[in-house]
Amino acid sequence: MTILVTGATGQLGRLVIASLLERGADPQSVVAGVRDVAKAQDLGVPTARVDYADPASIAAALEGVDSVLLISGSEVGQRIAQHQAVIDAAKAAGVSKFVYTSAPKATTSDLVLAPEHKATEEAIVASGLPAVILRNNWYTENYAADLARGAETGVLASGAGDGRVASASRKDFAEAAAVVLLDDGHIGEVYELGGDVAWNYGELATAIGEVVGREIEYHALTADEQLAALRAAGLDEGTAGFVVALDAGIAGGALADTDGTLSRLIGRPTTPLVEGLRAIA
Repeated sequence: MTILVTGATGQLGRLVIASLLERGADPQSVVAGVRDVAKAQDLGVPTARVDYADPASIAAALEGVDSVLLISGSEVGQRIAQHQAVIDAAKAAGVSKFVYTSAPKATTSDLVLAPEHKATEEAIVASGLPAVILRNNWYTENYAADLARGAETGVLASGAGDGRVASASRKDFAEAAAVVLLDDGHIGEVYELGGDVAWNYGELATAIGEVVGREIEYHALTADEQLAALRAAGLDEGTAGFVVALDAGIAGGALADTDGTLSRLIGRPTTPLVEGLRAIA
């Protein structure tokens, strides 16, 4: 069985490849799909050029491939077309397993990030590909900037209110992807993946304080206050509005659910918040 991992030089992609190898995959059976193959030479597996803007590169990379992990692209606003290119190529190649990293409750969520994931999931269904959907909650590593600011200022400011986040470390999600790619029995499943514990931002402030060794105050901002603060920090209007909308979704509970599916898949508890933050401090 040959597995193609797209976005293989990204933070999640690298961890997925490492997890595949740790779980016994033959290094020669794992292919790192990347835009620039020169950046993937340290992964220890064969590489293939995968450029979403070049369908021929995707088709060539899929030759002889049985399973594909499509790690969602990072270019917001362009992801639907990029993902569709991989879906079309995988369908033409007749892959036997297509795995996609989506967002929590992508087809019903009001989260500002959800529409592109919803469209991708719908495209996968329409293609008829044998698929597994991994709806990843937030990565604890997303809070690296908050950790650094907290250490400097003693403050965590957010518009997320009392919303809870079932985050886990990126490695936890990478292990889940490896399990699904290597094991049988997952085709047709849509997994909502999150950490074992959903925390709020007051608890995040406490966790940051434990890691950086000082008390951290949580300042809950209104949407207007947050928008003004982001503008003052130099963010453009579109980016600032996006961040405000994202936090509003968190405040509304978009990332709060956790049912233990992630820990069951990886066979261990998910990484606790403090431990995950300490790893990036």
